Amino acid sequence: MATVGDAFDTAFDILKVAGQRDEYIYRAALTQKILMGIHSLRTASMLNEFRAGTCKADLVILNGTATVYEIKSERDSLARLANQVANYKRVFAKVNVIASAGHVEGVLATVPADVGVMCLSKRYQISSVREARDCPERICPMTVFESLRTAEAVAILKALGVPVPQVPNTQRHVLLREVFAAIEPATLHAQMVRTLKRTRNLAPLSDLVDMLPESLQAAALSIPVRRADHSRLVEAVGTPLGAAMAWG
Repeated sequence: MATVGDAFDTAFDILKVAGQRDEYIYRAALTQKILMGIHSLRTASMLNEFRAGTCKADLVILNGTATVYEIKSERDSLARLANQVANYKRVFAKVNVIASAGHVEGVLATVPADVGVMCLSKRYQISSVREARDCPERICPMTVFESLRTAEAVAILKALGVPVPQVPNTQRHVLLREVFAAIEPATLHAQMVRTLKRTRNLAPLSDLVDMLPESLQAAALSIPVRRADHSRLVEAVGTPLGAAMAWG
């Protein structure tokens, strides 16, 4: 008997058809094939809509380094891409653009040679057109600081053995920013990755994700769900469609 989860998977399969795909399809592909394919939720973490300068990064995967993925689906324009990439390079060592086949040539003509280019094929496979270079030395420590929560910034300083300014909260932001400005970029990037893997850890969601249909796994890792609601979500997804039609 078909379930609510089956209905989501059917809808997902329809949306996966090239030409109709939106950002979620690309996000799901990165989640399934890279975060949980090449890596795992126990060894890597993922950031969604993470601030980077004047932009927000679509998706960032933290493993041995920080790799940002800018999504350009069939529905997107490349008008903002150059500015987005410039901002991402100030925070992340590796920058990738993942695009539809129709956008690949435009992306290659827009972004610098150190930016990786990937393509999501009509068959929902990710291929690498050009590898991204790992360049932690190019990041801007002050831009990194502005991307972090205050507690994360303090944790990074402590881990690096850098004294944390003991001042009133009204002065703290300015002084912390000045301290960050003096840190060597590659050293800061490495500690940022270690800290964010701990503070943005997704391992506690591993069991939930394993019990959800493929179509909902990226959503479960992007939208906060209280632990107390995990079992109810799994139960709802497993509900037969006939019974679900009577909800509400």
